[in-house]
Amino acid sequence: MKTKALIIFLFFFNIKIQSQEYLPLWPAGKMPNSKGLKLELIEERERITQVAQPGIYTFFTSKEENTGSAVLICPPGGYAKLTYAIAGFQFAKWLNTMGINAFVLIHRLPTSPDLIEREKGPIQDAQRAMKMIRSNATAWDINPSKIGVMGASAGGHLATTLGTHSEDYSIVNDAVDQFSFQPNFMILISPVITMGKYAHQGSLNNFLGNKPTQQNIDYFSNEKHISESTPPTFIVVAQNDPVVNPINSILFYEGMLEHNVSGSLHVFLEGGHSIALKNKPKSINLWTNLCEEWFTDLSILDKTSATITPNKSKLLKAGRF
Repeated sequence: MKTKALIIFLFFFNIKIQSQEYLPLWPAGKMPNSKGLKLELIEERERITQVAQPGIYTFFTSKEENTGSAVLICPPGGYAKLTYAIAGFQFAKWLNTMGINAFVLIHRLPTSPDLIEREKGPIQDAQRAMKMIRSNATAWDINPSKIGVMGASAGGHLATTLGTHSEDYSIVNDAVDQFSFQPNFMILISPVITMGKYAHQGSLNNFLGNKPTQQNIDYFSNEKHISESTPPTFIVVAQNDPVVNPINSILFYEGMLEHNVSGSLHVFLEGGHSIALKNKPKSINLWTNLCEEWFTDLSILDKTSATITPNKSKLLKAGRF
């Protein structure tokens, strides 16, 4: 009997230490843009199609390796689902190996029946998540000036919305409101950027509906809202992406050049749309090494650096700007 109890205890203890803590984003009764419906979580094959309670999964690096940097990860899924495991948890674990704390966002989908204004739901949750990370920076040993955002596919659109728009949709009149939601750097993988000519139709329809206004199309075409305050950005894309036109990335990088935003764009010949940590063909596997070097350029991995300002004079000599 004692042996059986011990086995059960160890089993559940093992589950507990392997699981990630999930932190809800909103105080009870204060979630904005909600009709007040009680929704159930709908998930199949590690793909969430309905979110009951938006939140973040926490992936803290070890105290010894902690660089003080952090990244909020916005999973892909065309704004219809959240593929949070491969392009969420796996990316978080990779970031942890470099001493970067990571948080995987589980945001409301614009297709949710509970939303009053569909396009604002994901943005509100992402803004709140960034604020939450900064509000806990001291407790989590994170530098509030070294917090970035990462997004793949439609997650890239949500990430760049944080980096290019200043309008705050997430105010609920609590202590977290005082913190900034804008990222200090961005990592984009096969990103959706525009809602215009080269839009990914599925993301466009899910995000803005089947009959979006031209005003909304322009407002959420994020390449049109790049400014000098847009954070440094790393972009990786495959030329043969059959899902999201690589011109999305080209448009964003062109805007970065026009506004003197530091960044790095890598276009690989092959790799398709689902760029993961390990891919076929092998050439695109270089993206993780390139990204890590980019982190080094911006002092993101430097524990002693208070900011992520790149040394442009050094990079100019190297021919990288």
